[in-house]
Amino acid sequence: MRVLIVEDDQQTAAYLRKALQEDGHAVDHASNGRDGLFLASTESYDAVVLDRMLPGLDGLAVLRTLRGAGNTTPVLLLTALADVDHRVEGLRAGSDDYLAKPFAYAELSARLDGIVRRGAVPGTAPGRLEVADLTLDLERRDALRGGRRIALQPREFRLLEYLMRHKGRAVTRTMLLEAVWDYHFDPQTNVIDVHVSRLRQKIDQGFDRPLLHTVRGVGYRLGD
Repeated sequence: MRVLIVEDDQQTAAYLRKALQEDGHAVDHASNGRDGLFLASTESYDAVVLDRMLPGLDGLAVLRTLRGAGNTTPVLLLTALADVDHRVEGLRAGSDDYLAKPFAYAELSARLDGIVRRGAVPGTAPGRLEVADLTLDLERRDALRGGRRIALQPREFRLLEYLMRHKGRAVTRTMLLEAVWDYHFDPQTNVIDVHVSRLRQKIDQGFDRPLLHTVRGVGYRLGD
């Protein structure tokens, strides 16, 4: 699952990001409403954890703008305002669920799972990504190509998930470092090349049609 956290409290954001990543999710973070709205509008997420009280553009304004634009990504609204009137206001603005601070991570995780399941399109398999004959089951943490199971290490799984979510698009090394390794600087190592090489062997070796391509001077692309 790919989750966007929009939270200005750095301690809360760091806690959530670490916990979600430990559960195997890909996580992006925005520290204000305008950046959160931009990411939610331009990227594809399974769910958004949105703080209500944000600098610049508050959570309700972000939510109303998203819904007004037809964005149906499930949103879990976080707030210290826990009375009934505020909960109703948040739900009417378009949130899928509401969680008061302070909260237990186990409850947040369960609520995220719930809103993602409810938001699944009928007739589609929830938590599954597909590119050609390659399938990634996000709930079971399974990868299959042509019906053959592929054993992936946790980092390889996150790398493949990111590439599959951006299928057909060239992704840069910087994008991979930030999304998969949570690096916001260049470590000056060949860590990406090593992992991509291993992943390519696992998903392409023995198949007539390669899916993982190098885009010279840019990065990598997953697709036909």
